Amino acid sequence: MSPFLIALIIFFAIFTQSVAGFGLALISMPLLIEGLGVEVAAPLVALVAITAELILLIRYRHALNVKTLERLSLASLVGIPIGVFVASHADERLVLTLLGLVVTLYALYALLRLRLPAVQHPNWAFGFGFIGGILSGAYNASGPPVVIYGTCRGWSPAEFKSNLQGFFFVNSVMVIVTHTLAHHYTPYVWENYLAALPGLGLGLVLGLSLDRFVNPVRFRQIVLVLLVAIGINLILP
Repeated sequence: MSPFLIALIIFFAIFTQSVAGFGLALISMPLLIEGLGVEVAAPLVALVAITAELILLIRYRHALNVKTLERLSLASLVGIPIGVFVASHADERLVLTLLGLVVTLYALYALLRLRLPAVQHPNWAFGFGFIGGILSGAYNASGPPVVIYGTCRGWSPAEFKSNLQGFFFVNSVMVIVTHTLAHHYTPYVWENYLAALPGLGLGLVLGLSLDRFVNPVRFRQIVLVLLVAIGINLILP
């Protein structure tokens, strides 16, 4: 995969994350896996994610709910090593299929606006955080279970952006530590990270500058339709 294509994928993923509050891994992982393989794409996206999430967390920190973040993150830290192990040892075709299912099912759930029961007890965060941790370790895609949890808890739009960035940042730190211990950060991964930096920077600048002018509902719908197409492409052999 060429450096330009890597930068382009990261640009679109970061721009989406900046405007919608989610989407970095859901967009970048499926596309990068196709060209780089899961053992390169997973640690690469973790590096890109933590760089962007720190900036976005500072931007949206005013609505951060620390208690919620603690529950989600503690459970996630248990699930992350499991996800990294599965992604490293499972057949790559199986990994791609499972990622495709996660992306497709989440996008369809969001597009159809399915009504979910309200979650009253905050300890539900432990279960959703654990699932998010497994998905984070395997695919850097911890967003879907946390978005569903936030919907069930009735988070405001500001809480969504802030809590998601906080959760993603904590996850990314643990994912990077786990990949480091597994010796996944090869020179080739760092080479691709450097190639991704121009797309990362441009995506952040444009996303943070234009998010107030972009219709968030319409933009989200476009992204979700794109995710359905990406997910189905991963599922089909």
